[in-house]
Amino acid sequence: MRFVSFLRKDKDYVGIEVNSKIHDLAKAAESIDIELPSRMRKFLKNWESNFALAKKVEDAINNEKIKGDYIVRNVKLLSPVAKPTSCRDGYAFRQHVATARRNRGVEMIPEFDQFPVFYFTNHNSVFGEGDVYVEADHLQKLDFELECAIVIGKNGINIKTKDADDYIAGYMIMNDLSARTLQMEEMKLNLGPAKGKDFATTLGPYLVTTDEMEPYKIETPNGNKYDLEMKAFHNGKQISTGNLKDMNWTFAEIIERASYGVELLPGDVIGSGTVGTGCYLELNGTWALEAKQKGEEFNPVWLKDGDTIELEIEALGKLKNRVVKREKDYSILAKKKS
Repeated sequence: MRFVSFLRKDKDYVGIEVNSKIHDLAKAAESIDIELPSRMRKFLKNWESNFALAKKVEDAINNEKIKGDYIVRNVKLLSPVAKPTSCRDGYAFRQHVATARRNRGVEMIPEFDQFPVFYFTNHNSVFGEGDVYVEADHLQKLDFELECAIVIGKNGINIKTKDADDYIAGYMIMNDLSARTLQMEEMKLNLGPAKGKDFATTLGPYLVTTDEMEPYKIETPNGNKYDLEMKAFHNGKQISTGNLKDMNWTFAEIIERASYGVELLPGDVIGSGTVGTGCYLELNGTWALEAKQKGEEFNPVWLKDGDTIELEIEALGKLKNRVVKREKDYSILAKKKS
């Protein structure tokens, strides 16, 4: 199934995509005497039973057994999980890490191959498709990151890798927007990332459930991978390509690490980290090295006010956002003490 969250009267509601149309799930369910939560956070708290009931609603829609029009029109799509309980982001693609480090002139770190890592980002700054508002400082080397994310569907602590895929409710596209000037300054203090990351993460457009992913699944001893092509487009021009199967750490392994001594909750979001070639930090470094070898000048590329960035993952859809600078200027970079 393909779930969405949409905005209506300042509240988020759950919908399902059937035959390219979004249906109000709770209202459609009510018409066939099924009771389902109208909001995703509550839906996820009893994911397995609610998902089974939602499948009945989907079948009824497909079989034209639901009387009435519950199609959602002209609404804003939010992140499928509009209000995550938490948001972590992993570091799963070795190609991205190794290339970015090479471009900075530093060696690959052996610890990458020893254990998966992640950081916490701001779960209150999660958005769906559409305009993303940023401050002036964010536009100093504003970057995208092409990622996939999972949503946890049931509680668990100390989850073993062999069991971890059963805790995943579904998958969605993730754009970990990054203000590189802020990020690089604060990372010198060996703490973070913080202000370079916490202003916006976009997710969506759909939460695609695991049963939909079966045709693309690759089983491994360390959990499932998926053969899904990944692309990024900046103002309509393709700039990135990769594949989700190239994760060097599976989501199952990341879940095991994340749940060590900590209870994961329904609605927790965990990102894969950036696929190889999936951000300008990596691309600019590579292009700069290539230009230097040719004796050419190179001007790095970043996202600007008014630009669009569209991420696409096979089977998961397309997530399109437009960068919009807030009208009033306010800078924390200007507040640095000398």
